[in-house]
Amino acid sequence: MGETRETTGKTREPIKVTVWNEYRHELDKPNVRAIYPQGMHRAIAEGLEGNFAIRTATLDEPEHGLGEAVLADTDVLVWWGHVAHKEVRDDIVDRVAARVLQGMGLIALHSAHYSKVFRKLMGTTCSLLYRDEGERERLWVTAPGHPIAEGVGPYFELEREEMYGEFFDIPSPDEVVFTSWYEGGNVFRSGCCFNRGQGKIFYFQPGHELYPTYHDANVLRVISNAVHWAAPTKREPLRFGKAVPALEAIRPKGAVEA
Repeated sequence: MGETRETTGKTREPIKVTVWNEYRHELDKPNVRAIYPQGMHRAIAEGLEGNFAIRTATLDEPEHGLGEAVLADTDVLVWWGHVAHKEVRDDIVDRVAARVLQGMGLIALHSAHYSKVFRKLMGTTCSLLYRDEGERERLWVTAPGHPIAEGVGPYFELEREEMYGEFFDIPSPDEVVFTSWYEGGNVFRSGCCFNRGQGKIFYFQPGHELYPTYHDANVLRVISNAVHWAAPTKREPLRFGKAVPALEAIRPKGAVEA
């Protein structure tokens, strides 16, 4: 008869999450502020579920809230931007991209497909079709075995969203977790995974500011799952360079003929 045993593994430290938002629509548009009175960044931060240590940052903070110390202390960066992509400083973009290549996860939401950092990491225009008529969106799970889809049914629906349509000018994703259909007939690769250097990137389409998308339980579950997936592996930093000590003794060889 088989035996059972219990194991006690090492308790994982909280995943350190920074939720970044340009935070312009909520200040400038009363109808957006009515949906997100404390900003979309606060709605997302308060809706995430998991063993997370969460901070928020916004565009108008010094260094956009993304100083070197903050990024060094961030495992996963969640990014929402729309009307102020051009205002993000190029040196901050380079800093964020470098951290992704070193292992920090990046979750790019909705119109962050046009953010400087996402386009830099993709190497393409990241252009797409769009139409904002508040149409129904059905998000189909097209990679049911992927951890980002955990706890999500075969599909879920949003009553009102901005349509994003193909062609979406991105490199071929490593995996497409969600594919969306819209009431007007368009389709879109709405949940895409990428690896860049040591970092993982997830692009997730829902999130137009005029709709309460970031109060939806399925959307928040997907983002929470994505944070878990994108969190870096805990290991010693990689070493590169010429001066590498030998692992074993190297025996002398004869002279090499020219």
